[in-house]
Amino acid sequence: MELLRNAVRPYAWGSRTTIPELLGRPVPAPHPEAELWMGAHPGDPSHVIGPDGTERSLLELVEADPVGQLGTSCANRWGGRLPFLLKILAAEEPLSMQAHPSAAQAAEGYAREESAGIPRDASNRNYPDPTAKPELVCALTEFHALAGFRDPERTMSLLKAIETPGLAKYAVLLEAQPDPAGLRALFTTWITLPQAALDELLPEVLDSCVKHVQGRGEFDVECRTILELGEAHPRDAGVLAALLLNRLTLSAGEAIYLPAGNLHLYLHGTAVEILANSDNILRCGLTPKHVDVPELLRVVDFACGEMPVQSGERGSADGLSDRRLSVYRTDAPEFELSRIEWEAGDGGEVAVHDVGPQILLCTAGGLQVTADDGEQVELRRGQSVWLPAADPAVRVRPLSAERTQVFRATAGTC
Repeated sequence: MELLRNAVRPYAWGSRTTIPELLGRPVPAPHPEAELWMGAHPGDPSHVIGPDGTERSLLELVEADPVGQLGTSCANRWGGRLPFLLKILAAEEPLSMQAHPSAAQAAEGYAREESAGIPRDASNRNYPDPTAKPELVCALTEFHALAGFRDPERTMSLLKAIETPGLAKYAVLLEAQPDPAGLRALFTTWITLPQAALDELLPEVLDSCVKHVQGRGEFDVECRTILELGEAHPRDAGVLAALLLNRLTLSAGEAIYLPAGNLHLYLHGTAVEILANSDNILRCGLTPKHVDVPELLRVVDFACGEMPVQSGERGSADGLSDRRLSVYRTDAPEFELSRIEWEAGDGGEVAVHDVGPQILLCTAGGLQVTADDGEQVELRRGQSVWLPAADPAVRVRPLSAERTQVFRATAGTC
């Protein structure tokens, strides 16, 4: 049981206040700070802090002793790799629109690019590793996102509400076939438009969105989002693609699960994210980075409808059973995320069963983590601890009467 020192990723879309404030550093930071990574990702692994203050890469620890760190079944299932990565996301501006491959697609794409001799760190590489990348994002603050294709009938209502002559001739593709096949046809047409056609269509769409917002129309939130994206990326086909996606506002504690093929875009807010330990991303647009349209179309899932929002299932998981526990259920074998929360004035211990590798992340208040062998560590807001599979089971309790919250990341199936 050891505290972690975690890497901060300074992407341009990040916040200059959220992560520094969480970690107790001066605010604002000199540059945007977008993600805090907790795990054994080769690109930026966490470091465990020993009792004497010395540090060692968690990746090195796992590679040196996969069975002791991960447990026999987990080490065997995932080839000696920690299968999940835990993050704090601090989005001040929208990220790129993207989707992630399935396990089969990732394995095939990785082998294909390896055979082609494309360097793994090349800017045009789609598959730097052979693994899937499902993810779940849980809001810490109000969190805004686009995710999954909206029901076509509802999308037709939106397109009619902002109809322009240029838009109408494309909308008929969906009107004639209001189903996943129609969505594929319209989406493919839009993201492959010549730049000259985009430069003619996008200003029409944005002007119509302005009028809809001024008139307080039914799709006010959706149109404001399109205007935000259009201002940041005025000549990008991703602005049109955004018209087809569900617009979501998550409250703190609410989460969405993004399986393989789900097209999504995080807009603004702070969240905890857990994902498979992979870098495989197929981008659609709204980014200066590589966009491979044919490969994107092989990966994107055009299933449509409302995007399920979870609040966490109260109950038990892997030996945990407590009213303060909420578990976010998914079909991802790589990870499971749960949340333990004490309201102000509510105390008491919660037992955390020893079920393999775990990371505990404190996001509110402070807590004491006590192992069955008597070892103890205190976690303050923003701190995290690594619990190897070989360690004893632990119990957690608040350090004070204030509201306390901890997220628990574990492997899903080992």
